[in-house]
Amino acid sequence: MPFARLATATTPTSHIGLGLAAVGRPGYINLGREKDLGETRTVEALRTRTHELLDAAYAQGVRYFDAARSYGRSEEFLADWLKSHPDRDDIVVGSKWGYTYTADWSADAETHEVKDHSVQTYDRQRAETANLLGDRLDLYQIHSVTPDSPALTDKELHAKLAELAATGVTIGFSTSGPAQADAIRAALAVTVDGEPLFRTVQSTYNALETSAGPVLAEAHDAGLAVIVKEGMANGRLAEPYAPDALKAVAEETSLGTDAIALALILREPWAGVALSGAATAGQLASNLHAAVVDLDEDQLARLGALAEDPHAYWEKRGQLPWH
Repeated sequence: MPFARLATATTPTSHIGLGLAAVGRPGYINLGREKDLGETRTVEALRTRTHELLDAAYAQGVRYFDAARSYGRSEEFLADWLKSHPDRDDIVVGSKWGYTYTADWSADAETHEVKDHSVQTYDRQRAETANLLGDRLDLYQIHSVTPDSPALTDKELHAKLAELAATGVTIGFSTSGPAQADAIRAALAVTVDGEPLFRTVQSTYNALETSAGPVLAEAHDAGLAVIVKEGMANGRLAEPYAPDALKAVAEETSLGTDAIALALILREPWAGVALSGAATAGQLASNLHAAVVDLDEDQLARLGALAEDPHAYWEKRGQLPWH
């Protein structure tokens, strides 16, 4: 399990990872991207920005980096950076397959990504990832598993994933949607030759969407490493969009709403890594303050009242425009 490397880290920021969804492509659904990225979003501009973020993250103790085939050129940008730092062997690298990026570097594309969990897509995308990341890939995840995903029942796919696991690559999955708990429980039951196939789970969990919490605790107890994505709810928990209760606690602690939102995740005993989706070095630095936030019971109670019905949460997320 590559995440064992993080267990020996001396800095609390090792439990914050950097996700590259927001900087690997010109368009994404995060709020505030017009301010974060501006109008210059060429391939080289975002390659430079990604490398600057990776440099800043590593310098401040971040050791997990998360990409995906559908995050534009995120794997390419990460691979370039890794090649320029071959001595950094304490990094854990994860990527995902199952969505194909279709926007052709346009923020205004009609369709930005297409989901397909078939064996054919796995074979193609596994070759693409291998070509870029080679032996630096530690974790390969099925992207956005839902209860109806064929990836939960396809024995041929399971056999191929087990073959990859036998080479030393950890196999995981991510989840999305209001039925994350059902998807996680179904994935926990998947075995190959009597052994569990999946060793990690990456799910959405934040102050507004807490429904997966109990089953993520079950996954942790079953031995899986838990990665939390969308801890900022695609910008809904960042300034200036954050709810008043979150802004009030942030003011009381003299920190940003982002640090408070991520701190809520890190305090969960099952949370192995919480992803920062920072698009700027300033956002990253603010996010990393989450590692030292101390919240009292009154603050936790006020923040706990922010949770939404999961169906309402995911409906709102589905309405966020691509910026």
